[in-house]
Amino acid sequence: MTGYEVANGNGTAKTNGSSNGHSNGHKAADYTAQENPTGNGKIQCELTPEELRALRVLNEDTYPYEVIEEIADFITKGSGMRPKIGIICGSGLGSLADIIQDPKIFEYEKIPNFPVSTVEGHAGRLVVGTLEGATVMAMQGRFHFYEGYPLAKCSMPVRVMKLCGVEYLFATNAAGGINPRFAVGDIMLMHDHVNMLGFAGNSPLQGPNDPRFGPRFPALVNSYNKELINKAIEIGKAMGIESNIHVGVYSCLGGPNYETIAELKALRMMGVDAVGMSTVHEVITARHCDMKVFAFSLITNKCATEYSDKKDEEANHEEVMAVAKNRQKACCELVARLVREIHMSSA
Repeated sequence: MTGYEVANGNGTAKTNGSSNGHSNGHKAADYTAQENPTGNGKIQCELTPEELRALRVLNEDTYPYEVIEEIADFITKGSGMRPKIGIICGSGLGSLADIIQDPKIFEYEKIPNFPVSTVEGHAGRLVVGTLEGATVMAMQGRFHFYEGYPLAKCSMPVRVMKLCGVEYLFATNAAGGINPRFAVGDIMLMHDHVNMLGFAGNSPLQGPNDPRFGPRFPALVNSYNKELINKAIEIGKAMGIESNIHVGVYSCLGGPNYETIAELKALRMMGVDAVGMSTVHEVITARHCDMKVFAFSLITNKCATEYSDKKDEEANHEEVMAVAKNRQKACCELVARLVREIHMSSA
């Protein structure tokens, strides 16, 4: 590692239109139910071929290349743009998409075969437009494992971005700070991660590999682009928030419950600096299809690593949202300036 200091370890849609965890959370297809004329008491559903196909796709854990290509075509044709940079907005950080100029907005529920976000602070919109001269697309709302979606479906939008033309992925999240050096409101630039879901054998790349996206066994040792990390540090100095920016290791747990004291202590021993419930599977998917990745965590709470009876030391989603709202201006400026750097370097 050169150029920056790393924080170390010591300091299935149902036929009635409702959804389960593997559906996209909204009605997949309308149909007409009628009594079977044979009198055997069974119900027949009259679905068009398109509706049957949509129902089949939504019930699958993975999306075939052709379906992702159709989603990407829908977005590029609808927006008239091919974005170069993709942004995933974390909890309470949806304002990152609000700074996009001349936006073309796609509600998730209106994008064919697309899941929907069910978590507060995730608006459920895809925004395509320009930012600092660059063409970008941003997700206001991501999909989480704890919502019932398999990891391949959680990270499917990254592949959509790739087929839309995206070369750079900016992934942001709200995270709990384990490193005692971190304060609430700090920004941790991710230089590595510990994939706890992967330890349990869960990966967004499970199943047959499609070489049109990437190799069967992708390497992840350089997942986070060092050049972008160094540029972000320089931008932080120019913004006057150098003391609030750190470089560290992130870990994703399944959620939706927050961590126990024992779990947090174990993560700290492993060198983890911040913990959340997202991002890692998106990064894996992005690197699999050869996208450059920049990611950061907004530290929205300090994780309790000692036993206490104090209620105010327990993490809660309301605190996460409040801190994200207070720090959204700095996060937006950091992202906008980094987008400008990328755009100017490629102009």
